[in-house]
Amino acid sequence: MVTTGAPNQAAIVTGGGRGMGLACARRLAATHQVVIVDIAAETAKQAADELSRAGAIAVGAACDVRDAVGLAQAVATAGNCGPLTAVVHAAGVSPTMADWRTIIDVDLCGTARVAEAVLPALAPGAAMVCFASIAGQVAPVPDDLAALLDEPLADGFLERFASLLDGNEAATGTAYGLAKHGVMRFCEREAPAFGERGARIVSISPGLITDTPQGKQELAEQPAMPVMIDMTPLKRGGRADEIGAVVEFACSPAASFLSGCDLRVDGGCVAAIRTVGWQAPMQMD
Repeated sequence: MVTTGAPNQAAIVTGGGRGMGLACARRLAATHQVVIVDIAAETAKQAADELSRAGAIAVGAACDVRDAVGLAQAVATAGNCGPLTAVVHAAGVSPTMADWRTIIDVDLCGTARVAEAVLPALAPGAAMVCFASIAGQVAPVPDDLAALLDEPLADGFLERFASLLDGNEAATGTAYGLAKHGVMRFCEREAPAFGERGARIVSISPGLITDTPQGKQELAEQPAMPVMIDMTPLKRGGRADEIGAVVEFACSPAASFLSGCDLRVDGGCVAAIRTVGWQAPMQMD
């Protein structure tokens, strides 16, 4: 990936320091100056340095997606690079990485915080891609929980979430599936607000991506994953760059009529699950 001249537009990639986020950053760096946001400053810097060595223009920014001030600073950094035309929100935590509260707060509430931070800065024609997951599609979500998921930034959200679960600590796998279901709902609901700015928002639901550190960790610790890979029509896990390719398309002018929907990139895994009637276990911890 070598650019010809300096791109005159900016992109923000959260979770861009590694895994699928870095794969997306590599793709967007051919056409954008990229702000790589990661919770670890050194990880963000290393990723930006990698892109710079390949001829791109990239800068790292340390930020937790739960930090509104840090997000505002990342948006300001992007503003110095040119019109903000692409936002990829790949930052998140998986079931083996955190407790249920952190998963909901980072994966769902964090998505809403990032969208809130970037929306006023988006240039006409911009696109935001938020990472959901097939975990958000394979488990039923009761109506009362679904309604709650639609208010991720409301005061006392996590407390009401716990109350609705009768005060029991939700399994991390269950929380992950609910959070990612909420991300899909969020992108659908936010499409009109983005459209008012001439911008688009979609979610992407990766399947079992097995060539990233996080994916390898989940594969090693989650008994359901080998079963799901075996059920996948393509009989393999996915690669981070395959996700990056779809995100690159979704952010491009070629996808200019794509908004308010979810892009399922899973090798047919969900289709197979629905066909045979197998319910993927969401209790994975």
